[in-house]
Amino acid sequence: MAVYMCLDLKSFYASVECADLGVDPFTTPLVVADASRGLGAITLAISPALKQLGVKNRCRLFEIPSTIEYMAVKPRMRRYMEVSASIYGVLLDYVAPEDIHVYSIDEYFIDVTPYSRLYKKTWRELALLFKYKVLEQTHIHATVGLGTNLFLAKVALDVLAKHAPQGIGILNEKLFKEKIWHHQPITDIWQIGRGIASRLHKYGVVDLHGITTVPDERWYKEFGINAELLIDHAWGCETCTMKEIHMYRPAKHSLSRGQILLRNYSYEECFVPLQEMVESLLLELIAEKALTKYISLGVRYADRMVKGTGGSRRLSKYTCSLEGLSQAVLELYKKTTHPHQEIRQLSVGFDDLVSREAVPWEEDLFSTSQDREEKAYQVERTVLSIKEKFGGNSILRASSLQEEGTMQFRNTLVGGHNAT
Repeated sequence: MAVYMCLDLKSFYASVECADLGVDPFTTPLVVADASRGLGAITLAISPALKQLGVKNRCRLFEIPSTIEYMAVKPRMRRYMEVSASIYGVLLDYVAPEDIHVYSIDEYFIDVTPYSRLYKKTWRELALLFKYKVLEQTHIHATVGLGTNLFLAKVALDVLAKHAPQGIGILNEKLFKEKIWHHQPITDIWQIGRGIASRLHKYGVVDLHGITTVPDERWYKEFGINAELLIDHAWGCETCTMKEIHMYRPAKHSLSRGQILLRNYSYEECFVPLQEMVESLLLELIAEKALTKYISLGVRYADRMVKGTGGSRRLSKYTCSLEGLSQAVLELYKKTTHPHQEIRQLSVGFDDLVSREAVPWEEDLFSTSQDREEKAYQVERTVLSIKEKFGGNSILRASSLQEEGTMQFRNTLVGGHNAT
């Protein structure tokens, strides 16, 4: 019988800050948020002590009751990545890398099937061993879900572990029907968000058991091929294994960049950050030795009553030309964006990426476009190598030095947040 473990680091960002400060996260009210951005700043994490006082995670600072005294610390993404890596190292002391999947910075899936016999421990004892070793090395508390497949392990973590003795939830197919089938809200279940829940509600379905009472054909009509996963999960089934996760390679993929501007930008001011975003994506494209033939753009306005704009465009050929991609994005921006509305959020994407070697240069007897693109490509490769060696701000275009530029600031961030 296969057994999987899902280990989650409790209130991870806040717990790292508490550990570094030498305080107890269960008694210290602490939020991880950039208070310099004002009371509208979003909290990336809150300590368990604040959760016990009724404060919701991912709230804004002004939503925390004024009667609650708390400590606010600025996010340090590099530090969180360091701690996450050290925890992965703790797990590698006991488990082979092919049996671990890093699901996120604070969550790990582990195939523990062979390790109960190896260490002569029950599954619960093995979970306790991992919890205590992580706590011993990093002072970070963890909760654990154990299940006979990956889905059950995740649900055991999300639904049962927080209320279970020693923070360990356990599920098999029989326990799943007893404890999870009628659990509400259904959005507590992995991969069922509000959108899917709303579509299920149209059929009077409010829990996983309800899904099993509706003919499969109706779900395929509603959700298409995605219905297969929904139906399997409703029965507590999951066919994916750890080996398949490590073997998975997407046939196609895309690159995208998005940013929330630190202030409202005018229509004209957005030209600079848009060009910066195209340049950043182009360097990623070159690093992957890829070309793109599709671009996409998203624009959201300061006035939330105004619907966002943007769209996508198919180019005439696959390319990695900065000039060509910048021109295409700006043309799409000019065509779709409201010129008299202030803008707060931008996103740019390159889609349908293919290997550069897979697309031959198109012959053109009447121009030197091939030579120009090749020279531009070599320049961008040089820029990429300099940035990789000396940092993102080691070489910048003059436009990034303008007041409207955001690249210098964003190069100091990790995952969109303060790095140190």
